[in-house]
Amino acid sequence: MPYAAQRLLAGVTLLLATPVLAILALAVRLTSRGPALHRAARMGADGPFTLYKLRTMRPGNVSGPAVTALGDPRITKLGRFLRRTKLDELPQLWNVVKGDMALVGPRPEDPRYVDPADPVHALVFRARPGITGPTALAYRDEEALLALEAADLAHEVGADGPTTEHLDRAYRERVLPLKLEMDAAYLRDRSARGDLAILGRTIGQVLRRTGPH
Repeated sequence: MPYAAQRLLAGVTLLLATPVLAILALAVRLTSRGPALHRAARMGADGPFTLYKLRTMRPGNVSGPAVTALGDPRITKLGRFLRRTKLDELPQLWNVVKGDMALVGPRPEDPRYVDPADPVHALVFRARPGITGPTALAYRDEEALLALEAADLAHEVGADGPTTEHLDRAYRERVLPLKLEMDAAYLRDRSARGDLAILGRTIGQVLRRTGPH
């Protein structure tokens, strides 16, 4: 899909989603102190940029591990719902309109985990990042996977439980390399038809997660 069309579609979707965003932002403000939006540095095709999300963590608790695992105490009750349904990602439509992101592409990464000297990193992070993509679909339960990998690392060294260091290592050494290989394969064979299929699967996934359980 041409990038101009993606930006136009993102703008129209953002306009239509404004009432939903307003309600969710108000809910964030009413259920915990602090701003409705969370701003995070992420790596884009032209270098670092500011990514927007609905805030899902308690104020004063956005420091700590750069990644989140299942059961992270920093996440609010509403934040767990927003993360499960991916509704916290809605403000990234503005990132697409601004030109920071695309609708489909590799997920934007924290600059702390990016190694420009690595050829796979270089390939993936040269591309404009997307709101959704192959890894966003495949790793939709990444928090649970990360918790398991961190617990395994802690067990290997005889620790009582995973620490921030174990979470960081689990992501950097076990999860991120697999995501990067998947994104690299996607970029090598990328097509408009494939991107549309990813968009369709993403919409279906969001509808299933926001529907009645």
